[in-house]
Amino acid sequence: METILFLSHANAGKPALETLAAAISLKRDDGTLIVGLFGEDVQTAANQFAGCGAAKFLGVAGPDFAQARYASDAAAAEALVKAAKAAIVVVPATSRMNRIVSGVAHRCGGRADTHVTGVSATGVTRWYYRQRMEASLTRTQRPWFIALDPGCHTPYTGEPGTVTVESVPVTLPAIRTTVTGVKAPEASQQTIRPDAKLLFVAGAGWTKKQSDGQTHVPEAAALIMGFLNATKASLGSSKSLVDLSGEGQAVLPFMSHLNQVGQTGSTPRHPKGLSTCCHGEEPHAVGWRFIGERRAINLDPNCGWARGKTDVLYVADAFAVMSKVNELLSART
Repeated sequence: METILFLSHANAGKPALETLAAAISLKRDDGTLIVGLFGEDVQTAANQFAGCGAAKFLGVAGPDFAQARYASDAAAAEALVKAAKAAIVVVPATSRMNRIVSGVAHRCGGRADTHVTGVSATGVTRWYYRQRMEASLTRTQRPWFIALDPGCHTPYTGEPGTVTVESVPVTLPAIRTTVTGVKAPEASQQTIRPDAKLLFVAGAGWTKKQSDGQTHVPEAAALIMGFLNATKASLGSSKSLVDLSGEGQAVLPFMSHLNQVGQTGSTPRHPKGLSTCCHGEEPHAVGWRFIGERRAINLDPNCGWARGKTDVLYVADAFAVMSKVNELLSART
């Protein structure tokens, strides 16, 4: 019989629901599931998980754990793992948990596997070499820490309720970092939205010469941002587009390497994706393998997207198409 601990900060959102569902699937008939939470207030999150079948709920709460900080987060997570006497610890792979999971595993004498994409009673799976090879892993070392990537499991949907959270004492080390606030771009400037239902990807064709022999980068920027603001879609890019700045060419002002999707970029997991002015080359298209429904707009009917890499290819001018789409979206609002 092994004890499985679902461990998370209290405000992890949807990734926490997905990871909790994965932890529940690991629990065998003779196993024990424990929920461990840390943050300024853990009761609200614990109540949301009331129907998960956990044997008990453990919590570390207080102002010291409100903001993400390695020293306090690691101390809280270590205390929760040791209080639960957990053999397997499943955590959501948020930036806050990824920062501490390896260090906490070391403190507890365990091992950690990150970027896990699937869990089962026989082991875990994850991708290597930019999502080109999938590996199945098992470990005899305990405790075993498993960081599950967001978007890889169906979220927990149990009914909320009221639970009793057992407080776990923590002795904080000397804190040398003070969180004074958070600086973030305004919502209108935010282009990377992991929870968006649609991924909109722009290729280098947006900055090339168009049918009139001229470039129209300002118009391209206005069309793309207009669509993103209207739909709240997430923005992706091909490598060729984000590399243009290093070549001295005109670039889209809101595009950076953080938007890059593909072999040398990110591998998002949005339900739908729309690629525009991109030829669908393999290094870029490999980042789309977890997109549920893929569509592309390109003037070339023989581009890479037409060769089995997309569900629907629109052979059309992306400028004209997106202009009409934005017009329809504006009329609907």
